[in-house]
Amino acid sequence: MTAADAPIARPLDVPWIHGSPSAKHDTDPEIQVHPYDENTVILRQNKAVHYEAPFLFLLFGADRAVLIDTGATAEPAYFPLRAIVDGLIAQWLTRNPRDHYPLLVLHTHPHGDHVAGDGQFGDRPDTALVGADRPTAWAYFGFDHDPEATARVDLGGGRVLECLATPGHHPAAVTYYDPWTGFLLTGDTVYPGRLYIDDWPAFGRSIERLIAFTRERPVTHVLGCHIEMTREPGVDYPIRTTHQPDEPPLQLTVDHLHRIRAALAELGDRPRRHALDDLILCPNS
Repeated sequence: MTAADAPIARPLDVPWIHGSPSAKHDTDPEIQVHPYDENTVILRQNKAVHYEAPFLFLLFGADRAVLIDTGATAEPAYFPLRAIVDGLIAQWLTRNPRDHYPLLVLHTHPHGDHVAGDGQFGDRPDTALVGADRPTAWAYFGFDHDPEATARVDLGGGRVLECLATPGHHPAAVTYYDPWTGFLLTGDTVYPGRLYIDDWPAFGRSIERLIAFTRERPVTHVLGCHIEMTREPGVDYPIRTTHQPDEPPLQLTVDHLHRIRAALAELGDRPRRHALDDLILCPNS
């Protein structure tokens, strides 16, 4: 496999599993698997298993795969993440045989709904699990020495992720850019939902940095880790909702970064809840 010169913007009009009226009526799989292309998989956790229903990303390079985030549930009986990932890697290796193919597990930040499945990979052979806490993650990327650095994670075959420290939602937040697909993987920093902002000035700086970063790179989709909005502009589902039949798409665009920046400028140094059509700014204090 070799990287393309420019990413192809494939459609993402996916009917994501979005919960059921009640748990006893749930017929969805514990994990939805969507192959975006032959080397990229998007996963979503079932809302009946955990209302957060986070999205996870599995990316294949020529030399290793990377899993970004591990979901909201620890128990394999309810959330068989490792079994699903192992199966997907086995399928990929059938098409692309190799004697040795490691897995790297990274995170967007250390909130529980993004790291709960880490324990499923602790004893997995040929697996490097990088902790999501700031001292561990930032040391891995080199952000402890230079928080403005752009780290690179080489998956082989020309697929090299670019990684940025983007605190604001959480001090340890990391955003990933995948030039293979053009994905900007923003975790809980930007997604169609409630953007909980722990550090208002840091969040503003991170949005500015992402805008500057994307000027130089083709972005096909801005992909966060949740959907919490309805299709009615500015209206979200209540917290802990387990049935969201009127969800908008997961994907946002670079233009949403500009809209967030404009909203932050309008609000100035007076953080408060502020709804845009596709997302809501929610300062924690």
